[in-house]
This record gives sequence, C-alpha cells and structure tokens, in this order.
Amino acid sequence: MTEAAAPSPTAASPAVASNFIRQIVVGDRAAGKHGGRVATRFPPEPNGYLHLGHAKAICLDFGVAREFGGSTALRFDDTNPAKEDIEYVEAIKNDVRWLGFDWDALRHTSDYFEVLYLCAEKLIRDGKAFVCDLSAEEVRAYRGTLTEPGRNSPYRERSVEENLDLFRRMRAGEFADGARTLRAKIDMASGNINMRDPAIYRIRRMTHQNTGDAWCIYPMYDYAHCISDAVEGITHSFCTLEFEDHRPLYDWCLDQLDLPGDAALTEPLRRSGLWLQPTRPQQIEFARGNLDYTVMSKRKLMALVSDGLVDGWDDPRMPTLAGVRRRGFTPAAIRTFWERAGVTKQNSVIPFSVLEACVREDLDAGAPRRMAVLDPLKLVITNLDAAHEESIAFPNHPKNAELGTRQVPFSRELWIEREDFAEVPPKGFHRLVPGGEVRLRGIGIVRCEDVVKNDDGSIRELCCTLDPETRAGLPGADRKVKGTIHWVSAKHAVAADVRLYERLFAAADPDDTSDGKTYAEHLNGDSKRVLRAWLEPSLAGTPPELHVQFERLGYFVADRYDHAHGNPVFNRTVTLRDSFAASK
Repeated sequence: MTEAAAPSPTAASPAVASNFIRQIVVGDRAAGKHGGRVATRFPPEPNGYLHLGHAKAICLDFGVAREFGGSTALRFDDTNPAKEDIEYVEAIKNDVRWLGFDWDALRHTSDYFEVLYLCAEKLIRDGKAFVCDLSAEEVRAYRGTLTEPGRNSPYRERSVEENLDLFRRMRAGEFADGARTLRAKIDMASGNINMRDPAIYRIRRMTHQNTGDAWCIYPMYDYAHCISDAVEGITHSFCTLEFEDHRPLYDWCLDQLDLPGDAALTEPLRRSGLWLQPTRPQQIEFARGNLDYTVMSKRKLMALVSDGLVDGWDDPRMPTLAGVRRRGFTPAAIRTFWERAGVTKQNSVIPFSVLEACVREDLDAGAPRRMAVLDPLKLVITNLDAAHEESIAFPNHPKNAELGTRQVPFSRELWIEREDFAEVPPKGFHRLVPGGEVRLRGIGIVRCEDVVKNDDGSIRELCCTLDPETRAGLPGADRKVKGTIHWVSAKHAVAADVRLYERLFAAADPDDTSDGKTYAEHLNGDSKRVLRAWLEPSLAGTPPELHVQFERLGYFVADRYDHAHGNPVFNRTVTLRDSFAASK
C-alpha cells in the first residue's frame, strides 16, 4: 500500500524557525524518546480540496520530519464514505506534491479497519465499551451540558457477552442504519463532553471507495485517528487547536489498548503484508492558519462550488491550493508565508496581503518581464512611415542579466493603456496629455499633437510625433520628461483573454453575521473581470503556468487549463503593489 511521490519540481526548505513544536521534538530526541526517531503524518479527509490552512499543516508535518531525518505518511481519513470521492484523493496527492513535499508512505484509515474492529472487541471484553440503542436525539439529551453532567444510557450495563453479540451482528448487517452505536464507557459526569461515553462505531450501509461493501459499520474519527497513528508508528501527531479537548479521548483509547504490547490486535496487518511497528504517539495541538477576506470551512467552500457562486474548486479566487495554483501563487511563496507566520497556540487572523507580499517577493526574483496592454488606446506616430517596422532588444529581467534579452517589434501604430492618457489631467498626472510629452519605453519621447474622436465623443486614437534623438544611446537620450509608459505594436500584438482577480469576499470576516448577512452575501461582485487585451508576440507560444510580469501592471500566469498556443489566457496573480488595501 505504499506509493512514492513523484519528485517535486521545487524542493521545500527545511523548517528551521524555532517554535514550541520544534522544541518538543528536540527535547524528545535529546531524551532518547522513540530512539530519537521522528515520524509524522498528514491525515486529510478526502471530502473536498485542500486549502491554504491545510498548507500550514502540510508544511509542519512534512517540514519537521524532514528537518530531523524522519518520515511522513500521507494518510487518507476515509471513515465517512458518504462524503468521500476519488477526485478529492487525487487532488490532495497533487497538492502535496505541488507544495514540494514527498510522502514516505501512502496510507488509508481503511487499511486498518480490521485492526480497528479487533480493538473495539477488546474494549468490549474489558468492559470499556457497550452497544447503545439510543437515537442520535436521545444521545444528545442524555449528554448534559457544559454546566450539567450527563446521564448514563439505559443500555450502559449490558453484559460483555450481549455487547459482543450485538456488535458482531452490527457488523453482519442485521440492524438498520442509526439503530445502534458502539460507545466507549468512560464517564458521563466528565467536565469534558468528549469523554461522556462517545460513539466509536456507527452503522452506515454505503459502498466504500477502498473496501467496497465489505463493511456496514464505520469507526468514528476520534477513535480511528489515535489507533491509526499508533499502528503506523507515528511519534508526533500534530493537530489544530480544536482537537485539544479531544486529546484526553485520544490518550484514553491508547491507554486501554496498548497497541505496542498486544500483537494480536495488529495480526491482520501481518497477514496482509502491511506490517508496521506500533508505538505510543503524542498529540500536539497548534493554532490553525486563518486569513482575512477568506473562508476556510470545507462545507462553505463546497457550497460555493455546488451553488455555482465560483467556477469550481480551482477557481483562482478560491483559497484552495488548486485555486491559488491556478491564480499563479507559487509553492515557495506559500511555504515562506507559513514559515514567517510561525507555529503557536494563539489563534489569529493574518492579512491576506501578507501572503500576496510573499508571492510578489518570489515572482519579482524570477518572473520574466513582458509588455501587455489591458485597456487599449491606439497611438499613431505620424512622423514615421506607414510601413515602418523594427525590432527592439529588451532585457527579460532588469535585475538578472543571465535571463538574456528578447526582440520586441515596433511599428508606427501602437497600443497604449487608456489610463496613460488624460484630456483633463488630475493633479500629479505625469503621463500623456494633449500637447504633452511622455517617454515610450525603449523608443524615445513622443508628443501628443492631436486627439481623434468617434462620433459619440469617445477617443479613437492619439496622433503623436516621435523625437528620434531621444532613444537610448543617442544625443537626446538624456532629455527629461516625467512619465514613461509601455506599449505594444498594434501590427504585431497578440490578442488574449486576461482575467483580473480580486478578493473573493468584500468583508474582512465573511463569517461575521452581525450585520444580518451570510458569508455568501459578502461575496465581492468585482472579484473577477475578463478583458480582451493585447500582448507582445513573444507571449503567444508560452506554456501553461508560466509566470510573467506585465510591466507596470502586475504579475500574471498563463492559465493552467485554458491557455493554449493561438488562444492565450492569462490570470493576474497579484498587482505590483497592494492596490486592494489602497482602494479600501
């Protein structure tokens, strides 16, 4: 059942930042715990796509193990076949690889179903579990509250023999879904509600993606999680803070079962050839990763997809890893972001702009520069011949000569950004105005001589003259003007669809319902715009997922799926500066 991951295109940097989890691991190794071994696991439930919050856990689980020469298992928590899908399994594997991590073993909780069943029978034989006939509603009524103890189930004192018989008949399919559960027998007066005789098995007739129809009873997560950790030999089990109150149950189950010392419980693994060395793992909780202008609930993300409010799980506005990948965020930037955010026990919300800054930092170093015009206005250089054409050399990156140069065609008619011209300029405007001058990037200074309009008064084109002596290397190159603008040759430009993305939500906390709105009502209606733009021809044959900087406009990526030769499609990854904050 092991599967090695494909080599990652970008190796993740070891996690070296000091935090309380790293200190625990260092202390355990110094004390010789587990023989100094470090084994972690990433246990996603395959009921949706991974999001940026999961990336924090991935970086922690894989990063800690890598730093200390340990191992990490990718384990799918497939205990709820009602919500699981092979599509999600493959997406999760792809996302982990894309982030730059490899797993040492690929596991499924269903690999241990027989072990989990034997452990349940042991709990019954030891008087630590019983079959309960209460309905879900009755269980809730018996559970009590945070201030009042619960009441024992009327079925709590069944004999070991009756419980074993009923549990085996549950497995055999004799009872209807929901008719009975197997519950741990702990303490209905416990101050921790999770310890008030929690359910550990329920009846659910449903075909499982791995085991088919072999089972009609399935273990609950809290029960399956700790046993799976133990049989896999996990040493440090990292969980988010919401599982802190579940840790006593995690430890209780392991205390009752003693998996390292009871070979009979793991016999099914030896028979199947999936033998591991059980250990006693330690659960350690940390604060989850939260960002503003974002929701991280799988249920809400699923609703956005199923209700058609976004264009799928990989919509570039979604916080899913598939979405941010399509948006153009890089694995290195995401890893850097979570490393800088740190690992603590303090819940906090990090500004999305901090993640965007990490993306800018990464792309600035390596993304080649290109020219593109998103909102075109024609500029005609009237003192050039109508057939004038030439090729101008531009560096691919102003800070990295090793990336070389490219040839960009130049002709008499150009496209410029419409916002680079103003008939009535606002204060501080330093671009083109009637009778004014501006420098065309790499060409020289042009003067606007005439503004040609359509019948409706809209501007059709600008007629300009070029001062040929102001090109670089010529005597007039030092002549000063305040503005420099980019352009593309109208004759040679390539048409493309360019998608401009903003935050999916207009509210910093979409989950805040104090204004009477649901999270869906906080959606940003301007989060996606599609423009028909003009690009320099070197972009026509770029491969999907190529990152570029459109000069003066931002960082863009060739769409992972829709971009093709002859049909360029680019997504804006991030602006050159935090324009979203400036607009608030």
